[in-house]
Amino acid sequence: MRFMMRALLVIAAMAMVCVGAISASTPGADVRLTHDALDPGYVSAYTLATGTAYTDATLQECSRARGRQNEPAIAIDPRDPVVILGGSNDYCGVYNQTDASGAPVALGPIWEGYYRSEDGGAHFTSSLVPGYPDDTSPYGLLAKEQVRTASAGDPVIAWDAQGRAFFGSESSDDPAGTLKTFGDVWVARFVPATGATAGAHPDGKQYAGTTVVARGTSAPNLLGKFNDKTTIEADHNSDGRCDNNVYFSWSRFTGNAGGVGIYFVRSTDHGETFSNPMKVSQTISDVQFPDIAITGNDDVYLFFRSFASGRGHEGDEIYFVKSTDCGATFTQPTVLTSFIRSDAKDESDPEAVPAQSRPDDPLFGEGEEAADQGTSRDCGDFADHCASGYTFFRRDTQERATADQFDPAHQYVYVVYDATKPGTENTPTGTTYYTTTPGNGGQAQIFFTRFDGASGAHTTPTLIDSQTVGHQVFPDVSADNPAVASRGTVHAIWWDSRLDPCYSAARPIGNCANRTTTASLDAWGAVSHDFGSTWPTKSRLSDVASNPNYEQFDNRSVPFAGDYLYVSSLNDFSFGTWTDWRNTVAGTDPRELPEDEDAGTADVHQCRTFTDGVWSGDLCPRDGGLDQNIYGDLTP
Repeated sequence: MRFMMRALLVIAAMAMVCVGAISASTPGADVRLTHDALDPGYVSAYTLATGTAYTDATLQECSRARGRQNEPAIAIDPRDPVVILGGSNDYCGVYNQTDASGAPVALGPIWEGYYRSEDGGAHFTSSLVPGYPDDTSPYGLLAKEQVRTASAGDPVIAWDAQGRAFFGSESSDDPAGTLKTFGDVWVARFVPATGATAGAHPDGKQYAGTTVVARGTSAPNLLGKFNDKTTIEADHNSDGRCDNNVYFSWSRFTGNAGGVGIYFVRSTDHGETFSNPMKVSQTISDVQFPDIAITGNDDVYLFFRSFASGRGHEGDEIYFVKSTDCGATFTQPTVLTSFIRSDAKDESDPEAVPAQSRPDDPLFGEGEEAADQGTSRDCGDFADHCASGYTFFRRDTQERATADQFDPAHQYVYVVYDATKPGTENTPTGTTYYTTTPGNGGQAQIFFTRFDGASGAHTTPTLIDSQTVGHQVFPDVSADNPAVASRGTVHAIWWDSRLDPCYSAARPIGNCANRTTTASLDAWGAVSHDFGSTWPTKSRLSDVASNPNYEQFDNRSVPFAGDYLYVSSLNDFSFGTWTDWRNTVAGTDPRELPEDEDAGTADVHQCRTFTDGVWSGDLCPRDGGLDQNIYGDLTP
């Protein structure tokens, strides 16, 4: 044990030196992670690691696509913090095929991005995790020994203490083009590169294979077993217990039987194999958004949110389970706290869908789960139209949790969630739109609580940055402090609409009273240096506020922002990522005759012809109407 503690102190000292060279974080110029506009484009993961030239139709398309990316992930290498890896749902390869006339056809993959920085986040190289359908590189062939699907997303990333990076993903859809959804979850492994092309920062650079953790069924249209909503963590504090174990969890949807469960697996051999899936949510009927935290004594916690659906006894609550044996077994679920929900909903009011010769998107999309009958979680045009006339992206209250693996003196777990601010929950909306109870909305704000695993107590949930104007959604939290002097440092990120000129607690983000939409969202961050007791430093991260309600999905009829933001930190160095629309080219949808309630403010640039009563597909998808990107910046 004395030897292990000495090793831990050596690692901590090395990390202090590395982070000191980067310096503490101060938000600066935003950095783009997704270079899909020939700036300079995408590079094969195989080429990135080996120096051997390789390309294919997907990489060529990704380099020029000006396509969609959302749901970013980010992770700083704890032993070499100038190395930062990112990921996202990356739609850049969707139009990698054309028809006989040269028109783009939406048959290409949606895949998990792999974005790499070796200078502390100042620049990123864009790539894809190996295994997408036309990846014939040696890495791609290795991946396909396990991967059987046409799309991959819901990216999550973790590092161990030996330079290995793990990319988790939900993976679905049939490469043969059938309606089978599969719904697998897998973990891809990246190890330190070797040889002449390894460079000065080789960690997490060389692809080493993918392991399917759990398989879904082949039922069409999400009617079978479908695994989704992933989270991953690795033990990286090198204290001699549970060292380098990898933990992975997800939500399992069962379409035919109903209900959702939280499942968990662990790997004790660096991600090569995983244990059999274990259900940890027990009898709770409606749960989502699992998140893993590992404390300084190597206990493993898994937090998740329950929904007051009426199908079970649970309400709108945050639960947790705990393992004291390196993820082998868990306690029964325990309620951490209840909250006032902030779940955007409306009444579905579909309108006629214009006849179209070819779809603008692949058969598979962003993996929308079914809502209650007659209820919509997002709203737009045509089949996605809602009775309120608003246009908005889906969002629900969700929790995120983390712990400081380098703090053996405390068993603190830090939890953030976006819920309705008490006192605002009965704001009449005057429409079918609501976030708390039918007919009522409220102001979404970011709450924080600190759970003490030693005592089982938690602090009273408080607002990180209480505001009277603006919604705050999609929070994340990070705390890894190998430097003793940094113990107690916690970093947070969220989306904030305080600069929304049309803000109202009664309306969706970015929606004005006349149903037009506007630029309204920024990424914000905060830091605490006293274990979350106070948050004295809050900063706007994004340099440009953007409109999250552009109708870029489901044949250009509904917005989709993803389901989360991400932050990663080491001591005072912290980097956050978010989905961004500053590069989106607005336009007119010619199918809207007459123009609908948003007065064109949510429409994107598109090109269509109308022949014999039928609209063509979008003939210019690379012209910027789909230009949704992942940006990042240092956070406080």
